[in-house]
Amino acid sequence: MAQKIKSPETQTLGSGGNGNKGPIHIGNSDIFFDRELSWVDFNKRVLEEANDPENPLLERLKFLCITESNLDEFYMVRVAGLRNILAEGNDEKSLNGQRASEILTDLSDKVRSFVNVQYETLNQTLEQMKENGIHLILNPDELNKNEIEDIKHYYKEDVSPILTPLSIDPSHPFPHILNKSLNLAIVLATDDEKTGVKKDLFAVVQVPSVLPRFLQLKGEGKTRRFFPLEEIIKLHVDDLFYGMTVKEVYPFRILRDADISIDEEASVKDLLITMKKEIRNRIWGDAVRMDIYEGTSSFVRNTLKDLMELQDHEIFDVSSILNISDTMYFYGLEHTSKFKYPFFQQKTTLKFESPEKIFEAIKKKDRLLHHPYQSFGAIEDLLRISSEDPKVLGIKMTLYRTSGDSPIIQYLGQAAENGKQVTVLVELKARFDEERNIKWAQKLEERGVHVVYGVVGLKIHSKMLLIVRREEEHLVRYVHLGTGNYNSTTSKYYTDLSFFTVNKEITEDVSTIFNTITSYAKMPFLNKLAASPHNLKTVFLALIEKETENAKAGKPARIIFKMNSLVDPHIILAMYNASRAGVIIELIIRGICCLKPGLPGISENITVISIVGRFLEHTRIYYFLSGGEESIFLASADCMPRNFERRIEVLFPILDVKNKDRIKKILDVQIRDNVKARLLSSEGVYRKRERVEGEKPVDSQIERMNFAE
Repeated sequence: MAQKIKSPETQTLGSGGNGNKGPIHIGNSDIFFDRELSWVDFNKRVLEEANDPENPLLERLKFLCITESNLDEFYMVRVAGLRNILAEGNDEKSLNGQRASEILTDLSDKVRSFVNVQYETLNQTLEQMKENGIHLILNPDELNKNEIEDIKHYYKEDVSPILTPLSIDPSHPFPHILNKSLNLAIVLATDDEKTGVKKDLFAVVQVPSVLPRFLQLKGEGKTRRFFPLEEIIKLHVDDLFYGMTVKEVYPFRILRDADISIDEEASVKDLLITMKKEIRNRIWGDAVRMDIYEGTSSFVRNTLKDLMELQDHEIFDVSSILNISDTMYFYGLEHTSKFKYPFFQQKTTLKFESPEKIFEAIKKKDRLLHHPYQSFGAIEDLLRISSEDPKVLGIKMTLYRTSGDSPIIQYLGQAAENGKQVTVLVELKARFDEERNIKWAQKLEERGVHVVYGVVGLKIHSKMLLIVRREEEHLVRYVHLGTGNYNSTTSKYYTDLSFFTVNKEITEDVSTIFNTITSYAKMPFLNKLAASPHNLKTVFLALIEKETENAKAGKPARIIFKMNSLVDPHIILAMYNASRAGVIIELIIRGICCLKPGLPGISENITVISIVGRFLEHTRIYYFLSGGEESIFLASADCMPRNFERRIEVLFPILDVKNKDRIKKILDVQIRDNVKARLLSSEGVYRKRERVEGEKPVDSQIERMNFAE
C-alpha cells in the first residue's frame, strides 16, 4: 500500500484545472472552520433532536441529557486545554486564524446561547412529561400534606445522617468541591458573640451522590410524582444550622480540568502506578466552569466566583434544576415503552455452537457485520469458542474501551487458564475509562493473561483481534478488525462495521502490527494494511492524489468519506485540490468538520452532511472510485492529527465484491438521507434538507434496520 506522494508541504499549494494558483494553503484562515466552534455546532444538532417532535418524549429527554454530558466533557478537556495554553503564555492561532483567547470568548458566547436553549428544552420536556403522567415537582408549594410528611421521614432516616454542613471562615477554609457534584451554597445570619451585631456567614452542603437524585412520592392515580433531593435538603436545611437563621440557599456545580497529562518517558517502568496516581489527582484540577441558578444573589455568586477563581464568562445562569443528565433516571422508569423508540431486535449472525462451524464460516469467505443492526454477539461467540477450542493456540487483542460487565474479559481469562498464549494490549490512557481499564487489566493478569499497558507516547486505538489455530498440521490466523470498540453495551447504540478474514496478507499484517507494538521493532512494510503513526496519513494523501490525477486525465473521479471528524489540514488541502481538479467529494461527518464546502473555485465539488439520529454514527468508511475499480477501506481512525500522529490506528481494505456492495449501499442510503441529515454550508450553518413535494422520506438508520431484517 505504500506509495510515493508529494510531501505535505508541497501539498499545501494547489492549482486548479485552469492552472491558476489558488489560495489553498494552511495560512489561509478563510478556508478553515475552527475545530472547537465546529464541535459546539455538532452538539447543537444533538439538541435539535431533543426538540424534534417526531422523536418519542423520553428519547428527546435522552438526547437532551447527551448534550449536557457532551458539553461537560468538552469543558473538562478541550476548554481546559485552551485555558492551559493561555496560562502558559501561548495565545496560538487556530486554523481559522483566531487566537486561543478569541476562541474562548466565542465559545463562551455560543455555549451561553446553547445552554439557554438547553433549559428551554428541559422546561418544555418536563411539562410534556407531566402531561403524560410523569411529574417532577420543582416547587414545594405543589406538595400535599402526606407528601410533606413522607419527605420529612425520608430526610430524617436516609438523608440527614450523611449530610455534612461545611462553614467557610478563616478557621474553616473553603472545601474541595468535587467535579460535577451538586452543592448548596448557604448564607446564614447569626449574632456576633462579642458585639451582638448580626453578621452573615457562608456555608456549603454537598448533595449526596450516593442517594437517588429524585424521590418518588407515594400517591394515588396514574400520575407518578417525584421530588429532587436538593429540594428535600433545602426544606430541612435549618436542622443543619441550629441557632442560626438561613437567609439564602442556592444550588451550584462546577466542572474541573479532568485531562490527564503524564511524562510517559519518565514513567515507562511503572505506567500503571503513574496512571493510578494521575486519576486520583484528576479531582484536584482547576475549576473551568460553574453553573448556578439564575436567581442566585450577587453575594453568593461573587463569593463562589472568587473562591473558585473563575471569570464572569465561565459562570452560567440556568433556569431549572442543575445536572440535567441526572434526568436520565426517568428514561429508565418502568411502563414507559410508549415514550421510547419501538423495540429493535438485532439480527444474530455467525452464531454457531461448534468451533469447526464458526471457523469454517470465516474461512469460506470474508464476513462483514454492521452494528447495531447485526449483533455484536458474533465477536463474543468467537472469543468464547476460541477460549475452549483445544486447536486454538494463541489470542492477541487490543482493548481501548469495553463495557463494565463485558464477557470478553471472562473469555480472555478463561483462554489463558486453558493454557493458551493470550496477549491483550490494554490502553490505560483511554480518557475517562482509565479506572475501568486498570481494573480489567489487573483481573486479566491475575488469570495468566500477558497484558501490555499501552505504548509510550501513543494511544492504542486500533480494534484488532488475532486468533491462531492449528488445522491439519498448519497454523491458520483468523482476524477480526473493526471500526468501533470491543464494547457490547455501546454496540447496541453505535453504528460500526466488523470484519472477519483469514486473508493471508491481512492476517500477516495484523500479526506484524501486534509484534511491533509489543517489541522494540520498527514497523516494516505492510502488505494490505496502513497503520499510524507509520504511514496512514501518507496513504490517505496518496489515494486522494491518485483520484485527483484521474480527474485531471478526464476519468470519472469520486471520493466518499464517512467518519466522525475531519480536522487534519493536509487532508483538507488535498481535498480542495481534488475538488478543483473535478473530483466529486461527498463527506458524511457526524461531528467536527474544519473543511468549508462550496467555496467558489476551491470546494465547489465538495458536500458535507452530518447525520444525528437514534444511533450514534461511528463507522469509518473511505471510498475511492479509483478509475472504476472502486477501492473501499475501513478504519479505526478519523482524519485528525491525533489519529495520524499520536495513536496506533489501522486502515484495512475490503476486497470481496459482495462486501463492497454492502458498504456502497450503506453510503448510498446515507447520502440520500433527507430526514436526519443536515447539510453544511460554506458559512458554517447546518440545515436539514427540504424534501420536494412527493419525495419519499429517507431515514438512513431506519433503512438500515430494514436491510438487517
